[in-house]
Amino acid sequence: MATTPSRRDVLAGGAAIGSTALGGALVAGGIAAVPAQAAAPAVEPLAAEDSWRAVLDDADPVWRAMPTTWFEGPFLGNGFLGSGIYAEPGANAVRFTVQHSEVQDHRPEFGSLFGLARLPVGHFTLEPVGTITGVDWRLRLRDAELTGTLTTDKGTLRLRAFVHTSTSVLAVEIIPSEGERGFRWVFHPAESISPRAAHKPIPQGYEANPPALVEKHDDALGQLTAAVQPLLAGGQHVTAWRDRERHGIRTLYVSVAHSHPRTTARDQALRTVRAAALAPYDLLVLPHRVRWQRFYRKSFLSLPDARLQSFYWIQLYKIASAARKDAPVMATCGPWLESTPWPATWWNLNVQLEYWLIHGSNHVELDAVTRALGEFRDQLTAEVPTPYRTDSAAVPRTTDARLVNGGATPPDQGFGVGIPGQDPPTPEVGNLVWALHNVWLSYRHTMDESILRDVLFPLLRKAVNYYLHFLDTGPDGKLHLPATSSPEYGVNSADCNYDLMLLRWGCRTLLESAELLGVRDPLVPRWQEVAARLVPYPTDANGFMIGAEVPFAKSHRHYSHLLAVYPLYEITGRTAEERALIETSLAHWISFEGALQGYTFTGAASMSALLGKGDDALGHLGELMTRFIQPNTMYQESGPVIETPLSAAQSVHDMVCQSWGGVVRVFPAVPAEWRELVVHDFRTQGAFLLSAVREEGRTRWVRITSEAGAPCVVRHGIEGPVDVRDRRGRPLPYEETAEGSVRIPLDKGDAALITAAGDRPDLRVRPVRPNAPAARWGLPT
Repeated sequence: MATTPSRRDVLAGGAAIGSTALGGALVAGGIAAVPAQAAAPAVEPLAAEDSWRAVLDDADPVWRAMPTTWFEGPFLGNGFLGSGIYAEPGANAVRFTVQHSEVQDHRPEFGSLFGLARLPVGHFTLEPVGTITGVDWRLRLRDAELTGTLTTDKGTLRLRAFVHTSTSVLAVEIIPSEGERGFRWVFHPAESISPRAAHKPIPQGYEANPPALVEKHDDALGQLTAAVQPLLAGGQHVTAWRDRERHGIRTLYVSVAHSHPRTTARDQALRTVRAAALAPYDLLVLPHRVRWQRFYRKSFLSLPDARLQSFYWIQLYKIASAARKDAPVMATCGPWLESTPWPATWWNLNVQLEYWLIHGSNHVELDAVTRALGEFRDQLTAEVPTPYRTDSAAVPRTTDARLVNGGATPPDQGFGVGIPGQDPPTPEVGNLVWALHNVWLSYRHTMDESILRDVLFPLLRKAVNYYLHFLDTGPDGKLHLPATSSPEYGVNSADCNYDLMLLRWGCRTLLESAELLGVRDPLVPRWQEVAARLVPYPTDANGFMIGAEVPFAKSHRHYSHLLAVYPLYEITGRTAEERALIETSLAHWISFEGALQGYTFTGAASMSALLGKGDDALGHLGELMTRFIQPNTMYQESGPVIETPLSAAQSVHDMVCQSWGGVVRVFPAVPAEWRELVVHDFRTQGAFLLSAVREEGRTRWVRITSEAGAPCVVRHGIEGPVDVRDRRGRPLPYEETAEGSVRIPLDKGDAALITAAGDRPDLRVRPVRPNAPAARWGLPT
């Protein structure tokens, strides 16, 4: 770190660790000798509240100009209720969208993209007395709250707004100047029709739901209003609101509820608004702020690229605004539904990328994927063709919140699972296995055996079973698959790499899981056979092919043919030949312009990080930022899609820590310009919490805490002999392994600090100095 104290250094505070020397002779290839001597001072990293305050304050997006679209404006959410704020098109007003992740249709006969689609709710307009002349807004990430001023030619409207973290309430407080006391709120119910109707032909017989009915309700506090939206399939969704004035300050309280098939949403929404409106804004917001501040303190990351650091912290805000364990698995646009051809949950890449960052950032409490796959497992069996339902399961490309696709529908209405060797429907069959890789990541990062026993093993067994029905022995004695689809490439192929890679990973994971669980499964010999005899992945001079019959020969945004490299980490470059194969495949993939999109570059960044190429990884993220990321860090491909910015945060994780293969790798792909770097309580596989600091281009210290007592191997990156000490500063035994790693025996709850031998670094966790200033996100000028 820089020797001159920065503003952040001063804010961080904390006490330095003493410099009492510890002895310790290193025995190469064996156990380090533990000398008998007095214990050294404690070696606990210290992180002051001001460290989080500094990085979050620096990351706050600001607006000095009026945002005109959803991808320019502030956004608020709690995994269920979401609101985007921007100018009302063609009007002198500000739009506050009101959308909800549970609001959907229930007509499966029209498929997941029409009959089961997410449905728009509506929006409020804040309509001032005068003509809007300026805005000065700040999205305060630390409190998940929008604050600022709207200026008109008649005065000002000071506003604060938040979506409550634990209840379905949007609260907007307005303090008007004298000339703006007559401002008003107006609710505009949306037409209750699939957003895909604006982009694709409407199925025969499909029609919009009836218009919403606006009702007035009186109670002791005055009047509430409810827009009741009936659904043709039964049930309703309801938006209820109250505009309450206290001492010249007006607060709008809004709630949305959905019910099907019962019509209970009205009562629920009204109850929620009544309860919320009893509290003034300052009282209602207090538990919300506390919960958000606790959320951020679960991990810490600071890097010298100021723009990327701010982007990263906004993604943590975004994922916690869009995801909850008990909320629906995120649809393509999270809770912020806008006009889109994709008003459903997408399982052939989007879901997987959306949730990766929850693991390293230590926010597994947001894992809706594991919960949903477990809760709706029976539906996964119902989605495979009838002859295979006795022992198989799969997830279609598109589903609603309950994992329903809607049955056999035309492709433009929803995409079913398909059957290998047949088309139509498109034989895209590997999506459940890939989704279960996310579940496996949640298990590995927590070592929670219930995830393995109750969700991963039984569902992966059924997902792999579906493949087993179609494997056949070829003339080469290898097991082969008939033609299946590599997502989005558009051409089916026998021995498709997407499926071969997932199948091999699935069999190996089932074998490992059965051993861990002590399960004597009769399919173990079959899984062993598949793992041993499955045909090698098809390759040619350009690297990995789409499949045995289809070379990779056109621009393609998806890395479905490269999953064994990332994120499965089955092919990692452990030999020169393997490394060359990865490099050739990666270069060939991104050499085709035309169809490349944002997540192309996040995938390329993470694959480069696997190879230790930090500068290349940063370059790919730079392409993403320059070409695709919007002013508020959102992203679009014909409509809003949320996975790409979130996966970019995971690419940053892959640059600062990797933990595949039973080894925790510290700072494995750091760009040359990142001479300083800090991570704190970063969660890794094996259920370890990692803290580490890089100073002046070298790793200064690494601290790892075991939550589960799993085997601990750390590739620390510290040059030369090292000291390994426990929480009290006493030397710990350790074993040197290959490539600069150490194996440390840690029981559950134990911690180890790794430093250069004789070094006694300052263990304060604090933000690093940026290499250069950077403009804020939002519309700062």
